[in-house]
Amino acid sequence: MLETSMLEALLCLLIKHFICDFPLQASPWMYKNKGTYGHAGGLVHAAIHGAGTFVALIYWFGLSAWLFAIVDMIIHYHIDWAKMNISMKFDLKANNSEWFWILLGFDQLLHHLTYFAIIAIAFNLA
Repeated sequence: MLETSMLEALLCLLIKHFICDFPLQASPWMYKNKGTYGHAGGLVHAAIHGAGTFVALIYWFGLSAWLFAIVDMIIHYHIDWAKMNISMKFDLKANNSEWFWILLGFDQLLHHLTYFAIIAIAFNLA
């Protein structure tokens, strides 16, 4: 069924997100430099997400999964860049502000909404 495939694909993207956003972003070079536009650390982090999206979606979309991987990479990069700049502007840190956690949650929400949109569009095009 189409709905089952959509849910399975979404689940793959959500698992991919955890893996790429937390264990695979363990390097300070990545997470400390996402606020500098064009810095290699942020670009590599976004590329890891793009590669993960490709792997997560190849079963359903074959090589066309690259289109969604590139879209995810670009959107992910800009969400992270904006979050880092807002954090820096307002000096939000885990130990000094509840707004840090609200911003982190909003960042995660935007990433998950991106996956919902990718799945909706991808399965409507297929």
